Amino acid sequence: MIPEFLVTHSGGFHADELLSSVVLTRLFPQAVIVRSRAAEWITPGANRIIYDVGGAYDAEAGIFDHHQRGAPLRDDGQPYSSFGLIWKHFGHDYLAAIGLPEAHIEPVYAGLDESFVLPIDLMDNGAMSPAVAGPLAVLTLPVLLETLKPVFDDPDPEALERAFGEALAIARSFLEARIAGSAAKLRAEDLVLQAISTAGENRVLELPMGMPFRPAIMKAGADHLLFVVHPREKDWCLTGIRQSDEGFEQRADLPAAWAGLTNGDLEAVCGVEGASFCHNGRFIAAARTRAAALAMADIAVREAIATGQG
Repeated sequence: MIPEFLVTHSGGFHADELLSSVVLTRLFPQAVIVRSRAAEWITPGANRIIYDVGGAYDAEAGIFDHHQRGAPLRDDGQPYSSFGLIWKHFGHDYLAAIGLPEAHIEPVYAGLDESFVLPIDLMDNGAMSPAVAGPLAVLTLPVLLETLKPVFDDPDPEALERAFGEALAIARSFLEARIAGSAAKLRAEDLVLQAISTAGENRVLELPMGMPFRPAIMKAGADHLLFVVHPREKDWCLTGIRQSDEGFEQRADLPAAWAGLTNGDLEAVCGVEGASFCHNGRFIAAARTRAAALAMADIAVREAIATGQG
């Protein structure tokens, strides 16, 4: 079915139907969004997809609501919102439509379902409160999208529809950026795993550019690696490898004598021409050339081994 209309409820808007609209308008760009609660619109028909309204969930009939008694639940018993239902039935096609390689579609789909779609579902159903974010509650995506609604006494009769359109564009930016980031992590994983293979037993991993590297290092079980070196726009970076996703403890710190030094002062202490910076926290340093960065890395490895970090 190629729908002519994408039907959701009128009135105030929320993250679930906005993000549903992002998916559906990408797949069916010729379809017109209709925001209505009128019976003639929210009754299933061959020319429409109905979501977050209508009191029924029937994928074959093209209706995806979650407010009715007996509303659909995930296999683990957690509730769907309209976004979860739309993602379940259209998410794979959406990821293909925005150009993801076939091999990346399923891992991105599953990862987004768990980390992005499910929280929207839970918050929309009242199964999770934004308050779990503490002081950042007002900065969660569902809350931010709802702040785009017009104020209650805006006299413009078109204000709500205009605000919906503006919120839809912002929701699209967030979802597509999140997907782009997830896809990039998979591309990075391929590159890092290849670099790990090339590095062999070397304690320093050299990458062709800056990229997420820790997940691939953990996946490969490359526990021998202590530092990563890669080029930046105008220099080279030497960085440590965090012990875990939480916190900042490194497998090995850069030498204590380097902490907080730059340029000539750092060159004098480490003995490497081209050394240009070391963070006071000793987790990242910079050099003007590849040779200098690798020389610094070699010194850092030797000191880490000598002090029992390697």
